[in-house]
This record gives sequence, C-alpha cells and structure tokens, in this order.
Amino acid sequence: MKLTVNGHTHDIAVEAEMPLLWVLRDVLGITGPKYGCGIAQCGACTVHVGGVAMRSCSVPVGSVQGTVTTIEGLGSPQALHAVQAAWVEHQVAQCGYCQSGQIMTAAAFLASNPTPSDEQIDEAMSANLCRCGTYPRIRQAVRTAATKLKGG
Repeated sequence: MKLTVNGHTHDIAVEAEMPLLWVLRDVLGITGPKYGCGIAQCGACTVHVGGVAMRSCSVPVGSVQGTVTTIEGLGSPQALHAVQAAWVEHQVAQCGYCQSGQIMTAAAFLASNPTPSDEQIDEAMSANLCRCGTYPRIRQAVRTAATKLKGG
C-alpha cells in the first residue's frame, strides 16, 4: 500500500491491521510519535491524518485516509510551526516524552479554534497526559501560538 507521510509517499508492505504508529516508527523510522499506552489514552502517539489529530497507536494503517503529518513534518528547521516556537519560548518540555503528541494536538486544535478560551484550551489538551505536570506552561504556549497564528 502507499502511505504519504510528511509530504513523502512510501510503498509499504505490511498487514492492513498494523497500527499506524508501528509503521511510522518501525517501518519508516519516524520516531517523533511515541508509544505511551497503546490504547489511545495518553496522546504521546498523536499525529495528523488529513489535518485531524489522531492517536496513531490505535489506527490501523489500512484505514488511513489522507496525508499523515508527524511532528517531524509540522514545521521545518528554518521555520518552526507557531506551536513549536511557543513550546520553546515557554520552555514547556521537562522530560519531553509527551511533547510531540501535545504539540500535534495543539496545532490541530488551533487550526479549528484560532481564538480559544483557557477553558477550551484545557479541555482540548486534557486528553494528553503529561507526567511532569507542565499543564500551566502548555496552556501559556497554546495561548501564545494562537496569537502568533493570528499574526500577533
């Protein structure tokens, strides 16, 4: 089957039931999405499929409709995505394990809600687990990214 990830099309020979996460990490060598829980509860494996944030550990690769974007494809070394830049600005990461999933969730959220309230940010990000407890910095970074995306 063919799978387009971060703008590159790949021919992959795997079972259709294989989780997208395993295809990304083990077949394609893309290690940004992390294995956290394996049951779509922690968010460490979040990627965009057709622009929608999805938990790649629970998505069979055969069901993928659209282009897959991982943290590696969100921005570029020359121009970080606004969410990535805000993460750096607010020094969100501690251990960093959850951060790619957090950033991918935030980017998809802001694409659908460019002017969120704190309550909306908290609700949108609540499905992503941060064991280090950087939730206040996550909220600040999402607020900053929203402002940057609006041109501020």
